[in-house]
Amino acid sequence: MHSKLPPLIAVIGSDGSGKSTVCEHLLPCVEKYGPAVQVHLGKQAGNVGRAVTKLPLMGKSIGKAIEHNKVKTAKALPGAGPALVIMSFVVRRLLRFRHMLACRRRGLIILTDRYPQIEIPGAYDGTVFPANIPGSPFVSWLAELERKAFRWMAGVKPDLVIKLNVDLDVACARKPDHRPEALARKIAITPQLTFGGANIVDIDANKPLDDVLANAEKAIADFMESRGYHYAEAATSAASR
Repeated sequence: MHSKLPPLIAVIGSDGSGKSTVCEHLLPCVEKYGPAVQVHLGKQAGNVGRAVTKLPLMGKSIGKAIEHNKVKTAKALPGAGPALVIMSFVVRRLLRFRHMLACRRRGLIILTDRYPQIEIPGAYDGTVFPANIPGSPFVSWLAELERKAFRWMAGVKPDLVIKLNVDLDVACARKPDHRPEALARKIAITPQLTFGGANIVDIDANKPLDDVLANAEKAIADFMESRGYHYAEAATSAASR
């Protein structure tokens, strides 16, 4: 029997694990079971940073603030300017999350690239403001707003998490523009994430792409079958935004 809401399926993993490729491949597979939508729930600071640096006047300074606040550790909370940049990404993420929930309420099966987590503060797809360190009252208030936002988002537990596990050398080869130490931190954190006890399928993302995609497809098929879903005759999809 189907639950009241359509399934919520998340694909997570370090940069270089193949999340985007896997999601792109899985959407048509998910559509076989009914109307579906893919939603990106990451911060996407890199993409936005590259875009804003092209803006006139303040573009370069804003871009530097975004780059600076990718750092997850600090001895004090940032100043008001960088803090507002961080919050702009939180708001953007909240809007995407609310869009995802609205799509689900309309009956769409959800496939997400990334998913918010609160288990490891400062880790990828988690909060950015460091916890329990001093800062101005205004920035401390913003930091608490961020924590509340992430607690709310993480409170919506995915029905299935496809976790892509990759070794550092493979990730570095796939993402030569990324710092190895940053990739190493994400790779180490990935196995620790439980997403509130969600149903997790671990996939070895070091294998050839065809094997990874086949294993991800099987995870989807097994899960959907367990939920009582069968191939739909005329499934339609909604474009992700």
